[in-house]
Amino acid sequence: MSVVTESVDIGQMITRTPGIKGGTPHIAGTGVTVRTLVRLYQMGMSPEEIAADYPHIALGQVYAALAYYHANRCQMDTEMAADDAESNRLEQEHLRMTAAKA
Repeated sequence: MSVVTESVDIGQMITRTPGIKGGTPHIAGTGVTVRTLVRLYQMGMSPEEIAADYPHIALGQVYAALAYYHANRCQMDTEMAADDAESNRLEQEHLRMTAAKA
């Protein structure tokens, strides 16, 4: 007895949609960004652990996100560094405003 499985076009697993997550690459059909999964992976989580934390995402989608990152590493690292810098700037601004009110 053989099992027939549907093949998946991995090229359709990651998408950029204007207006969704600022147009950053994300798992198609979800709001989970490649950046989010890459950061978890960089913190030491395995793809299996990441998929377990996001039960609506299949393990293959996690691997597709990691493959996308590695194929576009320079661009992704630049975008992630810019996001980190903006986040740090906003945090510092908030701290200054909070200190000024005290």
